[in-house]
Amino acid sequence: MNPNKKWWIDTNIEVLKKNLEARNFECFVVERKEDVVPLLERIVKEGSVVSCGGSMTLFECGVIEFLRNGKFNFLDRYKEGLSGEEIGEIYRKSFWADYYLMSANAITLDGKLINIDGNGNRLAALMFGPKNVIVIVGINKLVLNEQEGIDRVRNIASPMNARRLSKNTPCSSSGRCHDCLSDDCICSHIVVTRRHPVKGRIKVIVVKEELGF
Repeated sequence: MNPNKKWWIDTNIEVLKKNLEARNFECFVVERKEDVVPLLERIVKEGSVVSCGGSMTLFECGVIEFLRNGKFNFLDRYKEGLSGEEIGEIYRKSFWADYYLMSANAITLDGKLINIDGNGNRLAALMFGPKNVIVIVGINKLVLNEQEGIDRVRNIASPMNARRLSKNTPCSSSGRCHDCLSDDCICSHIVVTRRHPVKGRIKVIVVKEELGF
């Protein structure tokens, strides 16, 4: 990595970590996506009930494979052949999980998590339910402030996710948000998590690489 880029990343992550901890989030920093699973091996206890939100980051870091092959009761929303009803049941059971893994659509330098969701199951679990929530974010999700974060989730993350999911929305064609009310809209809920009342329940793993959308 270019030394100037490394300096910028290291300097900003140091500020981010301090601000996350001030908001009652526990923060871990790793260099590469390959470092995520070894860290999870230390955090997630065997025999636990584990679930996850929709996330390309989890696949890119090998987290889904880790959960499938580990000694966990994994509520696997990605299992082939599941009906819509079965997926909905997994969403509901996830509220009782010991660990819920997800990514964030944006994270601000002052330590806020910003997310957008269609069904709202991922954001509901982030806010309340599972005993522990683990949020894995790449350096590309880092923004300066809340407004930049909302702009990012609407005009970068959402169009790419809508296209990935083959949604018939204006953004999946134009690449930018139209504030639509389409039946395929994946932007029903925007949540800014500025702190958490339970210290350490939300654990943020910051990866010094670009991950997901």
